[in-house]
Amino acid sequence: MTVHDSPRRLTIIGLGLIGGSLGLAIKAAVGDRIEVVGHSRTRASANKARKMGALDKAEHNLPRAVEGAGIVIVCTPVLTIREVFEQIAPHLAEGAVVTDVGSTKQKVMEWAAEMLPRSVSFIGGHPMAGKETQGIDNADAGLFRGKPYILCPAVDAHQDAVKALVGLVQLIGADPVFLEPKEHDQYAAAVSHLPLVLSTALFTMARASPAWEDIAPLASSGFHDVSRLASGDPQMSHDIFLTNRDAALHWLDRIQKELDRYRELIEGDPEHLLETLARAKIDRDDFLAQPRPTREGEESANVREELMSALMGGWVADRVKKARGLPGLIKDGGPPPAEGEPTRAERIAEDIRRDLEKLEEKRKARE
Repeated sequence: MTVHDSPRRLTIIGLGLIGGSLGLAIKAAVGDRIEVVGHSRTRASANKARKMGALDKAEHNLPRAVEGAGIVIVCTPVLTIREVFEQIAPHLAEGAVVTDVGSTKQKVMEWAAEMLPRSVSFIGGHPMAGKETQGIDNADAGLFRGKPYILCPAVDAHQDAVKALVGLVQLIGADPVFLEPKEHDQYAAAVSHLPLVLSTALFTMARASPAWEDIAPLASSGFHDVSRLASGDPQMSHDIFLTNRDAALHWLDRIQKELDRYRELIEGDPEHLLETLARAKIDRDDFLAQPRPTREGEESANVREELMSALMGGWVADRVKKARGLPGLIKDGGPPPAEGEPTRAERIAEDIRRDLEKLEEKRKARE
């Protein structure tokens, strides 16, 4: 079974940002070849989704919404998914493909195994895409384009069902990535759930300051960029942390240690502070140029030549030298090097220069 020869009805349950965007993307890709039916707790959302072109039909009755559907996509908050499974299970067509878009996967996979009939195939899903603005009004057909879309097939999912969902993911412009549910939850906690905590904590910390009225007018793009996730759906965030508590706590422990390390660097290790900031910039620029890093043993991606040239020219040593000329900025780090010996900052700059040269040589060898 493929997307094109599966039953012509596809049902989306939950018509917020993700559900509405899926409807728009699917209709843009397949036109009238598949009938898209949508269900929402509120008639207003379903009717709006239909008027936007995300649905062919809005169905307020949940059992009727899934009857005869070849693919059912559950786009509700995570803790609501179990309830949805229980309600739709008796009404699913034999051979149907059921999936979800929940931000955590282990619990959802357990609920699917417990609630759904053996005659259907369940494939857990999680599109790694979104916005801080929620709701059907913010739905976007291009939301998934070029983004990873995680798939976690149940052990008994039919091969044709997996092929069908992979085809659908590709049709909306996303990149299917297969992961085990436990793997997904650990990795998502690092790159999705931890940023949510940090973003929210930054805002609540600043907002709780007695000086907030004076601080707020100064908050510009940096504060807005880092705190934007605090504007996300609180119900979704709540459900994420309840269903992925251990992984979230693991990464919280690690970020606390990393913040302690930065505190020590800021407090009294300016050379290593500058080295750390420089390496972070290099690594992040490399990540932006190649979001999917090469595996161990493979060659690294390109390095920005401008930064490489600057570091090779002694940028690190020069910055530290300037800082040393300003009283009180740098604590005494021990006796100065003997005459003719490189300073610590110069050794750091040289280490970085060598690393960058090696990366550049590998890049040129590939061209």
